[in-house]
Amino acid sequence: MAHVSSSGGTRSPGDDIWPLHPSNLGTGLPLEGLRVLDLSRVLAGPLCAMVAGDLGADVIKVEAPSGDPVRALAPPRFGDDATYFLAVNRHRRNVTADLRIPDDVAFVRSLLSVADAVVENFLPSQRQSLGLDAWREAFPDVAWVSISAASSGGPLSDEPAFDLLAQARSGIMSVTGESNGEPLKVGAPIADVVTGLYGAVGLLAALYARATGGASRHVEAPLLESAMSALVNQAQGYFATGVVPQRLGNHHPSITPYGPVTTNDGHLLLAVGTNAQFAALVHEVDDPELSTATRWRTNDERVAERATLQAVLDRVFSAASTEEWVQRLRGTGVPHAPIYNVADAFAQDHVRDGSFVTETDAPAGRIGMMRSPLILDGVRPDIRRGPRRLGEDNSDFARP
Repeated sequence: MAHVSSSGGTRSPGDDIWPLHPSNLGTGLPLEGLRVLDLSRVLAGPLCAMVAGDLGADVIKVEAPSGDPVRALAPPRFGDDATYFLAVNRHRRNVTADLRIPDDVAFVRSLLSVADAVVENFLPSQRQSLGLDAWREAFPDVAWVSISAASSGGPLSDEPAFDLLAQARSGIMSVTGESNGEPLKVGAPIADVVTGLYGAVGLLAALYARATGGASRHVEAPLLESAMSALVNQAQGYFATGVVPQRLGNHHPSITPYGPVTTNDGHLLLAVGTNAQFAALVHEVDDPELSTATRWRTNDERVAERATLQAVLDRVFSAASTEEWVQRLRGTGVPHAPIYNVADAFAQDHVRDGSFVTETDAPAGRIGMMRSPLILDGVRPDIRRGPRRLGEDNSDFARP
């Protein structure tokens, strides 16, 4: 395994081929000194590699001379780059290589020879055509993460896949949307994000196995199955009952009230998950119909009479504004929240005045960016280096 070098630590055999970047030295982060080769594109793979970079790993991203396709997925743009690319490509140097050209292949293999881990998301046929399977076999000490379309060996494993297709095939779209409307995708790329995070979990597990003397692991994080894992309670309910889950809009299949109620200027979200919380809600709103009703004391009863209870709650909450209810319910033990747009979410004082959002460098200048949500020993890791231009770090490395 690689070790920190040149800044006062032990020099490793990889330093001449892959010198660690100064921004990744002396950080105190748990993956400092590890080298991760990022051969992935678009979102899930780069997100996996970014998590490693956020935790201190020295990451090199290898792009084809034409660039990662996500650079062009715009608008919106910041300078020449799609913000889609900027979102998941910090904490890595950027080099270009054409894996069909022998000299470029030799260069990438030299990086692989000293890497601790690889992240890639080629289709099986592409991996075979480019010789990546042979690379993995030639360097068995390298932890290898493959972000795949679907688990290998199945009929979908070599079919191109994207977040939207995974949301469709996984069943996520079937439970998203209004009961009388069409299936909807989640508004953020949830399949890609879940897959990237599973890939990061696999990467850490493989590195741990390697560090503790176990065999190096080939971890596969398939987009389809990772997306399906996000069904959690919906899938388990189906397994137990055979009943196919349906769309319920913003309401929960198993809990009521667990969704929006109408205020006099919009909506307030209630997430009343226990009978005690419902009792607290009844006490705080002090409405005669709710206070005297005995048939809604248990969640089973509330779910059975969801529509009737919803009508009563809409009447009660329409007497005041969303903000008035937020203030009134704060500190009462009744789970609630306003429904914010993206700008409002970042403007709320907990986020605005905290450490989650910062500014970093990007090819077109300074830009706001979310840090890792993780907090390590009370400190959220800073963003040490922002995304790079295509091939910006080519000159940092010797080539054949």
